Amino acid sequence: MSRLTVWDAATDAQIQVTEDPAEIGRALSAIGVRFEQWPLADLPADAPAEAVLEAYRPRLDAFMGETGAGTADVIKLTPDHPQKDAMRAKFLSEHIHTEDEVRFFHAGSGNFVLHVDGKVFDAHCTPGDLISVPANSKHWFDAGENPNFAVLRVFTDTSGWTPHYTGTDMANRFPAATA
Repeated sequence: MSRLTVWDAATDAQIQVTEDPAEIGRALSAIGVRFEQWPLADLPADAPAEAVLEAYRPRLDAFMGETGAGTADVIKLTPDHPQKDAMRAKFLSEHIHTEDEVRFFHAGSGNFVLHVDGKVFDAHCTPGDLISVPANSKHWFDAGENPNFAVLRVFTDTSGWTPHYTGTDMANRFPAATA
């Protein structure tokens, strides 16, 4: 189930926890993050990338037309992937991108954690969740020690998705919940 947890970054005090998708959407919208839920396609979690893209094509095309995005792909990560630890480590430190980071969860889950206006927003995304983190937003991503997800990634320019690390310890102070 999707969940949003919000903390005060200065005091570490928990401010809000909700599993209500409408409330999650409102709270994230207030900081410029798009959150919505799409109906799930009738496909297994391990469906080939081409089948996942095709199953979501009508919604994906509408989203890409609305946002000006130019391409989409599917990335999968499973607990038995030989490079899962290295891939996880790449995204655990606070960073920004020069373009929006858009993910739609077909299967599995992960936490997008944002550091905005003195608060930390942990958006635990599950199947059916679309999240769009605006360009230049401080954030990190964690799918846990045993990541298991299949997500659609949407890009305007794939070179804009290079992480630029902030050098802060925020991700260590507020580790993402992995359940």
